Amino acid sequence: MNDVSSYPYNSRRNVVFSNKGMVASSQPLASQAGLEMIKKGGNAVDAAIACAACLTVTEPCSNGIGGDAFSIVWNEGKLYGLNSSGPAPKRISADILKNKGYDEMPLLGWPAVTVPGAPYAWAQLSERFGKLPFLELLKPAITYARYGYPVSPDISLQWENAYKFYSKQKEEEYKYWFDTFAPLDRAPKAGELWSSKEMADTLEVIAGSFASEFYNGSLAEKIDAFSKKYGGYLRCDDLAGFTPDWVEPISINYKGYDIWEIPPNGQGIVALMALGILNGFDFDKKESVHTYHTQIEALKLAFADGKQYITDPAYMDIQVKDMLSEEYLAKRRGSIGDKACEPYPGSPDKGGTVYLATADNSGMMVSYIQSNYNGFGSGLVVPETGISLQNRGSAFSLDENHTNYLLPGKKTYHTIIPGFITKNNKAVGPFGVMGGFMQPQGHLQVVMNMVDFALNPQAALDAPRWQWTNSMRVLVEDEIEHDIINALRDKGHEIEVRKKSSSFGRGQIIIRDEHGVLCGGTEPRADSNIAAF
Repeated sequence: MNDVSSYPYNSRRNVVFSNKGMVASSQPLASQAGLEMIKKGGNAVDAAIACAACLTVTEPCSNGIGGDAFSIVWNEGKLYGLNSSGPAPKRISADILKNKGYDEMPLLGWPAVTVPGAPYAWAQLSERFGKLPFLELLKPAITYARYGYPVSPDISLQWENAYKFYSKQKEEEYKYWFDTFAPLDRAPKAGELWSSKEMADTLEVIAGSFASEFYNGSLAEKIDAFSKKYGGYLRCDDLAGFTPDWVEPISINYKGYDIWEIPPNGQGIVALMALGILNGFDFDKKESVHTYHTQIEALKLAFADGKQYITDPAYMDIQVKDMLSEEYLAKRRGSIGDKACEPYPGSPDKGGTVYLATADNSGMMVSYIQSNYNGFGSGLVVPETGISLQNRGSAFSLDENHTNYLLPGKKTYHTIIPGFITKNNKAVGPFGVMGGFMQPQGHLQVVMNMVDFALNPQAALDAPRWQWTNSMRVLVEDEIEHDIINALRDKGHEIEVRKKSSSFGRGQIIIRDEHGVLCGGTEPRADSNIAAF
């Protein structure tokens, strides 16, 4: 076979239309699994759960059974938010880690492991909104895990990078990652079949118990035993004590459209703040120095606030309403000048991720995201289960003055954010761009692409992107015009040009028109696919 990673010619994807159902995700088999549920009489929530479970198998380099999940559901004229992110275990603290010689949170290993939320998210969504039996929803994931599936191209590259990364870890507890995800002492190649009997068995147990065995039964006991054996902190009582939170989504009106996000501990408020700052500007065209400069500056200011204040809501001393108040955002707007600035937090009044979108013909729509945080996560896979434990805890801080100072049972700043758009109290549709701290930046850019520049969902995702990293440093895709890049440099931005890749985020969008017709766009930077009928 010729090189499946080589595409020397420009290509174009068209938007996808349908009227009975649509599933957009970063992996074709997972999208088809979701659509299969709609065809069986299920709804958009059933489709989202099936797709999400399938992605733990078909895209394990970005999410897993041991990760977290967030979702926004539109049903019968109302939005519902679900935050299924787990806290730090009860037996860990900053003092404990500092006494063990840590001066900062590690990326890998037991200190980075938090309570997984994804299985409970599936169960909660199914119980509240689903139509089909829970076991039916997980059947595609179980089948692919047990009998194998051909690995897709982009995922094979991520898998290979993960193999090289984890190969540097020599401690015994990491060997189970290789037993599960590299049994041939290498990552699977594109088109090669991969399977995991252990993961299939685990998914069957989750499906048959409505996820209770993961938190209060045999799977919880296996996680506990693995943690105890290697000096970890996660125990059965941490798992048994966890429940997801149903939350009210937060929003800001951007030029006639209401943009919705999950409230903190998620970082969706960063996207809302940036859009709120940009509300006071006019933009004639996307490809202009004014557009890029103003977007970047607004995002930097919003991120400075986000990193200063976002944490577990129980520990926040700043109210969401104050961060999103027009008075405060106007002050931040006034900070934007003609030159790039060093971002700083303001003072409001005190008071490897997968994304998918689904819609059915009843009007229900779902925005859903789940993640291990960094690739496969902590590098720790529970023996004989296929459960890769997330490393979300690495976002904590050991600095007692930091907002996200590590405490037992506390949740940290969370990067994964599902988005949703409404107008005049009617659903427009779900959208999202996965990719760590790129996510609010992706949300900002695709929303503006559709609202300010009238781009369809596919064009909104195809458009070249930028990514602010820190201080004045901004990465831009090489499709952006050189004159614009040079002008941004003249304004003080430290521009680094990169080829289009998944590091600039991977998104999905579904919108519904007034006639009930669905229009979907999918990410060109990944193995993405839209399944529809």
